[in-house]
Amino acid sequence: MKDKLYQQVTAVMQEFGEKAKLKKGNLIVVGCSTSEILGSKIGTNSCPDVAKIVFEAIFDYTSKNGLRLAIQCCEHLNRALISDRSYLPFLDEVNVIPQPKAGGSLATQAYAHFADPIAVEDIKADAGLDIGLTLIGMHLKKVAVPVRLENNRIGEALVVAARTRAKFVGGSRAVYNENLL
Repeated sequence: MKDKLYQQVTAVMQEFGEKAKLKKGNLIVVGCSTSEILGSKIGTNSCPDVAKIVFEAIFDYTSKNGLRLAIQCCEHLNRALISDRSYLPFLDEVNVIPQPKAGGSLATQAYAHFADPIAVEDIKADAGLDIGLTLIGMHLKKVAVPVRLENNRIGEALVVAARTRAKFVGGSRAVYNENLL
């Protein structure tokens, strides 16, 4: 199971990176329900072992590609985020240490893994990955654009992805930079 799960997550991350046109320095947010990965209802079957595999695959991809990573906690922590302080140097820290049943297993793994973990209330990420319909949209910059993935399952969990683009300003005579679309 470990190898298959790691490969699934890696395939999702690679496709996400390509289709969302992620660039070095981009901040991505990931929400994840290990319960959903295992085929259970969100919040009912948190699994630290699954979270460890998922986190390792995501972290390996983001590190290799120079991306900054934030992991969304579950609703019990008001969807706070766990990241490394070096990724979010100017944000106000909140005091919480996630646990599998209060924050979620992936956030717990992130807190244990980051060199200098920090919890924050909100961010404005460049892109996001939602594993198991955890509702990450509140942490994306305006304007969010869906990224349709062929690799849209990890275990039994549905994977939804989004990137952001710059807002359009102006009117019918405005000209837009194609590289920002």
